[in-house]
Amino acid sequence: MDGNGRWAQRRGLPRSAGHRAGVRPVRATVEACGELGIRVLTLYAFSTENWKRPRPEVDLLMSLCVEVLDREVAELHTKGVRVRGIGRRDGLPAAVRAALKRAEERTAGNQGLQLVLALNYGGRQEVVDAARRLAREVQAGRLRPEDIDEDRLAASMDTAGLPEPDLLIRCGGEMRLSNFLLWESAYSELLVTPVHWPDFGRADLLAAVAEFQRRQRRFGGLGSTPGGALGGAGDPRT
Repeated sequence: MDGNGRWAQRRGLPRSAGHRAGVRPVRATVEACGELGIRVLTLYAFSTENWKRPRPEVDLLMSLCVEVLDREVAELHTKGVRVRGIGRRDGLPAAVRAALKRAEERTAGNQGLQLVLALNYGGRQEVVDAARRLAREVQAGRLRPEDIDEDRLAASMDTAGLPEPDLLIRCGGEMRLSNFLLWESAYSELLVTPVHWPDFGRADLLAAVAEFQRRQRRFGGLGSTPGGALGGAGDPRT
C-alpha cells in the first residue's frame, strides 16, 4: 500500500495526512474483495524496515493500526471476514499486539474473506524465523535435516495454511517487491500501478483482477493456464 507520503506531499500536506487518507481505500478494497469472492487479501501495513522512519511517523502508523482495528472489527465480523496477522509481533507496541489479538479472536470462526495484516513483517525475516523453528526441531531430535523440504519450510512460515498469492499489486509505481512475501510470491503475477494508495479505488482493483484473468500462467512449464475467473477454482488471492 505504497505512496501515502508522496500523495500528501504533492498536495502540500504533511505525510501524516497521507497515512490517514490511506485508511479509506483499505475499507473499500476489503469490501470489494469480499464481493468478488476473493478468498485471501494480504495488506502490507508495516515492514521491518519501516522502523527507520522518523519516530513521529512510526508512532502515528502504530496508533492508526489500533484505531482502525478497533473501529472496523465489528463490521468485519458482521461481514464474515477473518482477520489474521503475520510478522514479528514481539517487536510491535503492546497496544498494537492487543488490538490485533482482539480482532483475531473475535473473527476466528468466520468463513469469508481472510484479511491478512502484515505488521512488522519482512520476507527475509520470515524465512529466517522459519529456519530457526526447524533448527530447534532438529536440535530437539524431532526432525532429521534430510527431512526438511519445501513443504516443511512452508509449514513453518507465518503464512502456513494460506494459499500462495496469485496476484501481487504494487501501488505508487515502484518496481520492486520491498521484502514482501518473498517465499510465497515465487509464481505470483505482478502488477505495478502508478496510482498512489490513497487514490486506489474499486475501479483500480477491478482493472487489476481483469488483467490477472488475461495472464497466461506457466509455473515454469511449457503449457499455460489462464489467470482464472472469479468464482471458480482459480479464484485470485491478492
